[in-house]
Amino acid sequence: MKTQKIIFSIAIACFILIGCEKEIKKESLSLAISGMTCEIGCAKTIQSKLSKKEGVLNAKVIFNDSIANIEFDANSTSKKDLIAFVDGIAGGDLYKASESSKKKHTCSDACKEKCEMKSEKMACKEDCTMSCCKDKKA
Repeated sequence: MKTQKIIFSIAIACFILIGCEKEIKKESLSLAISGMTCEIGCAKTIQSKLSKKEGVLNAKVIFNDSIANIEFDANSTSKKDLIAFVDGIAGGDLYKASESSKKKHTCSDACKEKCEMKSEKMACKEDCTMSCCKDKKA
């Protein structure tokens, strides 16, 4: 009888813990990052550290654009925390992050398709500075 009570108590505790799990409040942030001098040593390091930070769901640092596109859980972290985190990488002396007013697009298949100027002769987006679009703007 005592064992049944213990098992029943554990089951109730598990249901309560699972039921009280916070809902993810997903937000996006684009950061302009100055101070990056190379793709592997700087951009990949920042991306790796951001990806491991609590609350960050996805992070992509684009060296050519000096931009970090971040998806995060607003319940766990904030835009201010993420900016301070990037500023603090490498002792706080190398990188300076600020919220970007304009989110640049990534070099996705859609961008490549437009930039290759297929049969439709679609022009690249005017704000595109990515390598897939260089010298191919109409």
